[in-house]
Amino acid sequence: MVTGIDVVREQLRIAGGTRIALDQDEIAITGHAVEARINAERPENGFMPSPGTITTWAAPVATHLRVETACYSGWTITPYYDSLLAKVVAYGGDRPHALHRLRHALRHLRVDGVPTTAGFAHDVLAHPDVLEGRVHTKWLEEAFLPDWRPEEVA
Repeated sequence: MVTGIDVVREQLRIAGGTRIALDQDEIAITGHAVEARINAERPENGFMPSPGTITTWAAPVATHLRVETACYSGWTITPYYDSLLAKVVAYGGDRPHALHRLRHALRHLRVDGVPTTAGFAHDVLAHPDVLEGRVHTKWLEEAFLPDWRPEEVA
């Protein structure tokens, strides 16, 4: 989303024996993109997977947004595979704008029938440490989870 290049298309071209279409100096990065992975899990229960049937699936749609999913109303999530439902990616001119757009998208993602991590992801993305880039690999378990309560989920 920050280069305007379809990376998957380029990977397939290369795998097919075609030379990559661009040189490195032709690639310009503009703006910022941020992604949330939405799982059928219960964050308040140690991210325990939650199999079941999605009764309603309605993903947000916007020009600055990409939702990568195979979900649909009526889809059954089994306990035998990864609980990933979707990757929601938002683009903005800068990091705060991209974070705002992703939080907005998560508020408008509707999934009924199974619990998801969407509200949890929204809460994480709204935290001042995340907004100001003050996170590290142990931030979630050390700084966020001890005070987070599921009833605060947006």
